[in-house]
Amino acid sequence: MNEPTTVLPNNSNQVDALPSQFARASEKQQKQMIPELIELGESGWDVLMEFLPTDRGSAVTLVQGMVYQALYAAKTPKTQEFLISNFPTGLVPLVSDRGLDYSDLQQLLAEQDFQQADRLTLQKLCQLAGSEAIQRKWLYFTEIDNIPASDLQTINSLWFLHSQGKFGFSVQRELWLGGGKNWEKLWSKIGWKQGNNWTRYPQEFIWDLSAPTGHLPLSNQLRGVRVIAALFSHPAWSK
Repeated sequence: MNEPTTVLPNNSNQVDALPSQFARASEKQQKQMIPELIELGESGWDVLMEFLPTDRGSAVTLVQGMVYQALYAAKTPKTQEFLISNFPTGLVPLVSDRGLDYSDLQQLLAEQDFQQADRLTLQKLCQLAGSEAIQRKWLYFTEIDNIPASDLQTINSLWFLHSQGKFGFSVQRELWLGGGKNWEKLWSKIGWKQGNNWTRYPQEFIWDLSAPTGHLPLSNQLRGVRVIAALFSHPAWSK
């Protein structure tokens, strides 16, 4: 049975009901309503701003991530002031056991600059892996265990929440597990390989949300599967 479509008010008398209407809607309906609320202007922005959890006491949901992203993209003085005042470093707590600053990665992902965010992600992973990884600018699979779970979860959460749930290591891992841990199936599904041909970097990769689910962030699969297999086996995903 199809879920009924939520119809937003078309006159000022109904605007007061918007916050409760949005809060009561299903997740699917909320996702549909977000761009419509942005289009309503100030009354719609107010609904979305009220929806975001400024107390930061609970886990961030995908819908909250989409709301944050929509408000960020609106780039109005009111939405910008709200986000800067309440979420100066974004919606995701930037936790790091190594004291790394993830605000630059958060900024790139909020701007939807996925190509630069992908490059920065590798740089962050190398910093976490150790001095030798920093010098060579890529990872050995034996270095993955050096990466704290909290840092990997922070990186993954940033990718996930700023991509409407399409990107992130956890997304890739679920696709890999769902495909029976078959690497060839994974490469094809996430768009890293077409037939027998590897997708060429960077021109053939898709750096926006039209990409296949799990397309980003990248891993240098041409060096083999050991690094990405180690990432997928990291304790971060069992915590």
